[in-house]
Order: sequence, then C-alpha cells, then structure tokens
Amino acid sequence: MTPGDRNTRPGHVQFGELLLGPGTAYGWQSLTGWEDSPALDSGTVNRADGHGAYPGRLLAQPRTITLDGIVVRAEPGEMSRAVRALSAATALSDDEIPLVIRLDSAPPLLSWARCLRRAVPVGTGGYRIGIVQGAALQWEATDPRRHSLDERHIEARLPQVEPGLDWANTLAWPLDWGPPGATGGLLALNEGDAPAHPVITFRGPVERPSLTNINTGDAIEYDLALADGDELVVDTANGTVTLNGSASRLYTATARSVPEQVFNLPPGATDLAFRAAPGSSDPRASAVLRYRSAYW
Repeated sequence: MTPGDRNTRPGHVQFGELLLGPGTAYGWQSLTGWEDSPALDSGTVNRADGHGAYPGRLLAQPRTITLDGIVVRAEPGEMSRAVRALSAATALSDDEIPLVIRLDSAPPLLSWARCLRRAVPVGTGGYRIGIVQGAALQWEATDPRRHSLDERHIEARLPQVEPGLDWANTLAWPLDWGPPGATGGLLALNEGDAPAHPVITFRGPVERPSLTNINTGDAIEYDLALADGDELVVDTANGTVTLNGSASRLYTATARSVPEQVFNLPPGATDLAFRAAPGSSDPRASAVLRYRSAYW
C-alpha cells in the first residue's frame, strides 16, 4: 500500500485503504485537530526568588484528529454493509497506519495514526432509506508532526580528487578533464516548519562512517568497518542503529556523536558532509538520506 494512493480530490481523507469524502459513500462536515497546534508539555519552572519563570523546553504531545458530521450513504437495505466496511477499516489496532488528508488544491499531508473512536448513530429510518448522519471518527498520532507525501532520497559518496588532464596523451580541444571528483556533500531541504528526522543508510566499504551537519556541527559517527554490501541504517526518529537489517550497532557510536534523535533536519536547507576514517576513501561507499518535509 502506498500512502495516499487514492487521495486525489480536495476533501479526501484516506486512512489505510479507506477513502472518505467526495465521490465516496462517506461524506464529512468538519475536521478538528489537523490544523491545530498539538498540546504541549512545558519544562518551564517558576522562579523561587522573583516574578515569572525560567523558560523550559516545549515538547509536543500526540495529535488527536477528529472527523465529525460523517454522512454514510448506501442503497436502501444496504446500509449495514456500508457501516460494516467502515467498521472493518477503522478496527482497533496496535499499529499506526497512514492517514492522508487533502483539504484543497495544495498537496495532501501525511500522518501515522490509530483510530481510537468510531461513533455511528443507529436509527431504523436511516437504515431503511440508506442514509445515516452524524457519525464520527477519531484518531491519535503519536508523532504530532504532519509530513509531505513525497519521500526524498539524497546520496553522497566519499570525497574523491579529480583526475584532471591526462598529460601522457596529446592534448586536443575540447580538453578532457576526466570525471568530476566527489565532495561528500549533501543538501537536504525541509520545506515544512517542523524538524524532520531522516533515515540514514551508510553503505560499505567504509571505516568509521560519519555524517556532519555543517550548519550546527552536530555529527553521528560509528566506530566500525562496513564491508562491500553491508548497510548500517540509522533511524533518527526511533534512535536505532541497525547493521544489515537485524543486528543493533548503537553501541558503536563515537564520543563525538550526538544522540540519534537529536540529529534532525530543521526547516529550510541543511548542508551535510559524509566522511570516514583517514585512508577510507573507496568510491563505492555512500551515505543515503530518506526523509519527508515535516509540518506542525
């Protein structure tokens, strides 16, 4: 399932494979909690010896999203089938699944959420004529940020010198300067207004791979050697470091590394540098970032 693959029109709300809004059996009237700022935990502490307080960190709580005024339409005598389909698509689950909402002509935004509440009024008249009004759905997204639907991929190779001109051969115009050298640099653009947490994949052969945020000086670095074909995946949102899909290598982080969850992409452009231990310069080594722009 591709998130938002059926979400094509303004007013569409897609939760997993369930589509609500124009052109479906499920219309709706109001949406709360989507454009609102999430609730906050404040670390502010009152001053003991004066007026006011010491400002502390503000950390967003999970986002609660409610779709009200849902109208379910079906052929007379088929309402139970439509309601059961809604029930099956919003069943209780331990796993969060994509919730994609498109309000107008702007691109839709994506959140991962679970449905916590479903309310469907039951009346014999509505079931008989094929219309039920006043239903509601409520979701909770443990990550309060919303994300762009498109996931970006950027890649860098370790720095390589340019070969330059081959002076052993006769020079003729146009001059062949050889292939360009790699700089190890990456430019990540977060078009949202919230920090984005990338998934970073280091691919060997490389020793002590690192990625540094040039703007802030924050770095992640791991004291291990990756062979050709090895992949070290750093999930900065969950704070995990995994070798070849199974073995944790979180303990290989060096002293100059920041905690993985601190390493994020602030709104705007971020310059990054892929580096390795001295002498490790295999052109096959790479660092790949996957991320989505994030919005409050």
